[in-house]
Amino acid sequence: MSGRSLSLFFLLLGVPAALAHYYLWRRLVRDTTLTGSRGRLYGTVALAGAFVMMLAALLLQRDVAVLAWPGFMWLALMFYLTLVMGVLEIPRLLVNRRVKAPALVGADEPDAVPLPSRRVFVARSFAVAGGITAGSIVGYGATKALGPPEITSVPVPIRRLDPSLSGFRIVVVSDIYIGPLAGRGHTERIVRMINEQQPDLVAVVGDLVDGSVDRLGEAAAPLRDLVSKHGSFFVTGNHEYYSGYEPWLAELERLGVNPLRNERLAIERGGASFDLAGVNDVAGRQFEDGPDIAKALAGRNTANPVVLLAHQPIQVEQASQHGVDLQLSGHTHGGQMFPFHLAVPLQQPVTAGLEKIDDTWVYVTRGAGFWGPPVRVGAPPEISMIELTT
Repeated sequence: MSGRSLSLFFLLLGVPAALAHYYLWRRLVRDTTLTGSRGRLYGTVALAGAFVMMLAALLLQRDVAVLAWPGFMWLALMFYLTLVMGVLEIPRLLVNRRVKAPALVGADEPDAVPLPSRRVFVARSFAVAGGITAGSIVGYGATKALGPPEITSVPVPIRRLDPSLSGFRIVVVSDIYIGPLAGRGHTERIVRMINEQQPDLVAVVGDLVDGSVDRLGEAAAPLRDLVSKHGSFFVTGNHEYYSGYEPWLAELERLGVNPLRNERLAIERGGASFDLAGVNDVAGRQFEDGPDIAKALAGRNTANPVVLLAHQPIQVEQASQHGVDLQLSGHTHGGQMFPFHLAVPLQQPVTAGLEKIDDTWVYVTRGAGFWGPPVRVGAPPEISMIELTT
């Protein structure tokens, strides 16, 4: 990671995470323990260690995989603890105000409970409630993220589609993230589920891997077992460019998953055809390998419909200008962890599902894997079956 990237990392993630840990220290350690007690010391050390472990996981996950599981699980728990404790601030304030008055009124009574003890009891009660709630959310999210993806069937009406192509079935899978937390077993399950659908065509729309071919080639090997009538195709996502895109393109071609690099081909059935096009991800511009929809669609027969594979939904803005009928994308994870789905529209036109932008349909799959924490809340993983209809 370059010096500039490292500085940006600490600015965008390190500083907010440090502030969140300080807030959690106040609510979970300082408020629940007495000054100078061993409990406060142990709690402080544990929280500081968790912060360091989380940063190490983010920075070194590809090189020191043993850090990935505890670091990313704590990242998810830290996020939901902060969120839940923030929501509990108002009831905590109200309870503390009610605690204060009786303690002062009965201060001269021999059996009166000292105010500090009452406040510590209240703080501990809210800390336990927050911990149970956040832990339950993360546990639920982990079962979703690590469980099998859902199969989502989506019919899409395509103008100019020849009736002989009606019912053509395309499996769309994205954001598999073969990496330190999801290895060969993850790939094998996805391949098996895709093959069970007996698709006409398989489209892998980016972010397949999060690491180099040297480290993850064996985990990606089950992709050679994908079966479909018209083949399997791939377009780059942003993580391919972070993982060494050229070796991965060669490896995928060797495995029989055909990269579409700003190019197209005709898919024929029953004497009719549609164009399948694929463009590179926008992150490729940093490597002089960016998307070029005009190049991909140059010289085509405009009487035939066109289906475009593009990792990011935002690429539909250009696709609609070039007469694309349907764009298939991923990238957003559907938000992955509530409430991040509320932030996706700030960057992308579609968070998940099927929508129409101008005259172009765009379908965004939530992805079959996860990035960062192995947790999905409100956005379960999916493999999507697109059925083209007249």
